[in-house]
Amino acid sequence: MDFDLTEEHLAVMEAARDFAKTHLLPGVVERDINATFPKELTAMMGEMGFMGMMTRPEYGGGGMDTISYVLAMEEISKIDASAGVIMSVNNSLVCWGIEKYASEQQKKKYLIPLASGKLLGAFALSEPEAGSDATSQKTTAVDMGDHYLLNGTKNWITNGKSSAICLVLAQTDPSKGHRGMSVFIVEKGWAGFEVGIKEDKMGIRASDTHSLMFTNVKVPKENRIGEEGIGFRYAMETLDGGRIGIAAQALGIAAGAYERALDYSKERKTFGKPICEHQAIQFKLADMATEIEAARLLCYEAAFAKDRGRDYSKWSAMAKLYSSKVAMEVTSEAIQIHGGYGYVREYQVERMMRDAKITQIYEGTSEIQKIVISRNILR
Repeated sequence: MDFDLTEEHLAVMEAARDFAKTHLLPGVVERDINATFPKELTAMMGEMGFMGMMTRPEYGGGGMDTISYVLAMEEISKIDASAGVIMSVNNSLVCWGIEKYASEQQKKKYLIPLASGKLLGAFALSEPEAGSDATSQKTTAVDMGDHYLLNGTKNWITNGKSSAICLVLAQTDPSKGHRGMSVFIVEKGWAGFEVGIKEDKMGIRASDTHSLMFTNVKVPKENRIGEEGIGFRYAMETLDGGRIGIAAQALGIAAGAYERALDYSKERKTFGKPICEHQAIQFKLADMATEIEAARLLCYEAAFAKDRGRDYSKWSAMAKLYSSKVAMEVTSEAIQIHGGYGYVREYQVERMMRDAKITQIYEGTSEIQKIVISRNILR
């Protein structure tokens, strides 16, 4: 197996790293404190091609492979995991599904502005009583002839307020259970579409997370993606790819915390020498570096499988499960290495630990990933 990255991969990584350090780093602490959505920075990510990386160029995207996406996600998330999840949702959960399943008309109308970063998208699957159990959807879309009437509530929606387009999963035939789910493109501003208050979160505070409420929203027939009843399959396939993005986000959080801890260990002195010369710190750094490399290889494996057209469900679940675990462990150790300084905002590793926790929860909890993995290895 060739582990060398191509020149294109290296260029993408360098561009993402430079953007993160130049534009995301200034103000990242303040955005976290004030829970400020990075509107201008998100627009800049769109201009640089980070919002539709894997979408084909004819639909406004960069036409890149999944490895490139993972590299960019890691570099962005090293500095600002909130920007990372904004980017991940638009790429993995919005653009990918539209490109694969939508009609040509839908792609021209919606995918081009989404992939080019002119519009931001959201993915509405979770509900108050349907989180890990996505089969328990209560939102309905009733066929009224030339349109559907959409009713229900979605929650924990990333980009919930800032998005212009939302992909909504709803029951078109409740008698069929999860086989009666369909997916719709819903525009902000349509009558009956309301955005709830912003959630006050522990981490990724600069991304906006809201509930969305639909009351007799008229959705044109042409805004249904694919045939009725494909919604559950659509959601599961979309989440398989989305988990690669979140795994890369978790990897970036871990790598960012490790780099800060490594630099600090070379500067901070105790007992007359830098703390990196103490074996207790050296062992921590060795464990952190090893775990991060293992997580990175799992992310690459999942991306490689996806790019080769293989079944990547198991690999994406493994990558997310392991990378999110590593993110929690590494950020905790980074705080320990910083000592008291790690507990204050200025040194940023405490934010990274808060950001890391959600990677074990959204787009499938760690427990759900184990179910996905076990089903794949036992079938």
